[in-house]
Amino acid sequence: MTQADSFPNRLITESSPYLRQHALNPVDWYAWGPEALAKAKAEDKPILLSIGYSACHWCHVMSHESFENREIAAVLNEHFVSVKVDREERPDLDDIYQKAAQVFLGRGGGWPLTMFLTPDQEPFYGGTYFPPVSRHNLPGFPQVLQGVLDAYRNHRDDVVKNVERVKAGLARVSTHQPSSEPLTDALLVDGVKDLELFFDPVNGGFGEGPKFPTVPPLSLLLRHTYRAKDATAQEKVLLQLRKMAAGGIYDHLGGGFHRYSVDGQWLIPHFEKMLYDNVQLVRIYLDGWRLTKEARFRQVVEETLEWTRRELTHADGAFFAAQDADSEGEEGRFFVWDQAEIMAVLGQELGAMFCRAYGVTDGGNFDGKTVLNRLGDSGSSVEAQEQLEATLRPARKKLLAAREQRVKPQRDENVLTSWNALAVSAFLDAYQTFGTPWYLSSAEQALTFLIDYAIADGRVSRTVAGGSGRIAGYLDDYAYLAAALLDAFETTSHSWYLEQAQVVANGMLTHFWDEGLGGFFFTAKDHETLIHRMKSGTDSAMPSGNAVAVQVLVRLFSLTGERTYYDRAEQTLRVFSQLMDQNAYGASGLLCGLDFFLSKPKEVVIVGARGNPLTESLLATLHQQYVPNKILLVIDEARRGKEGELPLAAGKVSVNGQPTAYVCQQYTCSAPVTESAQLESLL
Repeated sequence: MTQADSFPNRLITESSPYLRQHALNPVDWYAWGPEALAKAKAEDKPILLSIGYSACHWCHVMSHESFENREIAAVLNEHFVSVKVDREERPDLDDIYQKAAQVFLGRGGGWPLTMFLTPDQEPFYGGTYFPPVSRHNLPGFPQVLQGVLDAYRNHRDDVVKNVERVKAGLARVSTHQPSSEPLTDALLVDGVKDLELFFDPVNGGFGEGPKFPTVPPLSLLLRHTYRAKDATAQEKVLLQLRKMAAGGIYDHLGGGFHRYSVDGQWLIPHFEKMLYDNVQLVRIYLDGWRLTKEARFRQVVEETLEWTRRELTHADGAFFAAQDADSEGEEGRFFVWDQAEIMAVLGQELGAMFCRAYGVTDGGNFDGKTVLNRLGDSGSSVEAQEQLEATLRPARKKLLAAREQRVKPQRDENVLTSWNALAVSAFLDAYQTFGTPWYLSSAEQALTFLIDYAIADGRVSRTVAGGSGRIAGYLDDYAYLAAALLDAFETTSHSWYLEQAQVVANGMLTHFWDEGLGGFFFTAKDHETLIHRMKSGTDSAMPSGNAVAVQVLVRLFSLTGERTYYDRAEQTLRVFSQLMDQNAYGASGLLCGLDFFLSKPKEVVIVGARGNPLTESLLATLHQQYVPNKILLVIDEARRGKEGELPLAAGKVSVNGQPTAYVCQQYTCSAPVTESAQLESLL
């Protein structure tokens, strides 16, 4: 059967690209909502809940194998209420049912997520990918459907037991009792020790393959080096950054990182590229550059941001979510090469040199073709590497131009608030470090888009489609957007950004704060009722919303002096103290927040006009050093606006009319300095 033979189902009217991908399935799909839930109750049918996202390779596979199969669809349509969910639009549902899947599987879940629910939304069985016939120790999907039907109709006691087991598990992972113990850096020291125990000393990364380029644990290790003056943690991070930049997980022609490596050497990737991975990696590579000034780290930053601009930028300045793994029905086809293709583009001599440099062989390393990589580099001298790079750079440009003629992978055109906010922060960080003008303009265009379309009446939307916000925002959307607004304020001194950051942060406190125990729920208090209201400090591919909220609140306290912000940050850390103690990897984001909280961040005040070369020199000194815990306030004396009225600005004046820097901690300040070398020593 081809999709062209099908009539559209009701998903055809949805804005989600992922849901619309299934609009021609013969399955009678519903989007999550009252209509589907009411039908399940009225007809006493179990719900098949299928969760995925537009760029997910195995979601495509299961769709083609099972959801386009008329026989399987007939069973689903007769005996189930089938519900499709885009995990990017509804991370609340994904979080609940991923954790439910872990109860059944005894391990982590993934996508596609395939869950079976009672009409009351209660999960009683599930897994991830199911093939159409039994293979690889996985039951065939038709057999799974028959087993679920039999259990639901004839073994309700077992269904109830499974439901209760899941509910107990959800309560256990999302109920956290605040600690009465003082918050100390012992949690940080122990957390770093735990991370170092399963760090791969040869290839970098944690554990064996597959390996994900998860950033919060790396940030925690770098912070440890800064705090404890322990270079071993820093060297681990630098090892991983070098290995990833050399591996096939990095796109050596087009820039940007693929989702993860299927092996332990960062060689063969799962080829989708996600906005949230890449913009986080930009910032950790910026940290690597600040520490080493290695040209390769800067190159990775610049190429990754250029890929983001080229492939993921909305016409109005926002950023799309992802680029697919598949093209022309094959995973990775767009990205891999064989020798003949390279020789045809580059010629024999340059082509042979390129193949040696990037590991291209007759047999290839991926289904007969080659994922380009530099893992075979011999560690030649810096001068030799520079000479080789001068030859390879134009070769890469030629191959990229040739690759652009291929059929591109599909783009996931969701515009997600939290992911866009992450991108804004990355572009601003790169602008502060390197001064490249288009980094600032890209960040401000995206942030303007979010302010115009994703914020209304103090509430934040999860996604923007058709020029308007859709779906009530989650904790991540508020926390990441507030952080991006603070980054924009520090970068530009436009006080309006600070005002908007406070609006968003205050909304976060109003709608998500747990008045009983402290910390933030993932959903707002007026969100639709689900089977459980989750409160988590565990990172996913991004730091948890609670982790980001802690740093936002500490920054706002430093800038405004409002004590409520500080108290809420401290309460949040106390709530998740046990989690930080027991799961350093999963709680790395919170541990970074704890480091920020305990360090009493450096409050850097620079009195001087932006654009003045002396002011810019002081700013470059600040941003080109690794100083993880800092607050920046720039005051222009000639037009002292609202930023000059902040408590942190009190008493700060220029010395002899020159741009002047102060370095403070909790409003206790150094003597003013006017030279970059003096500021560097204070930092």
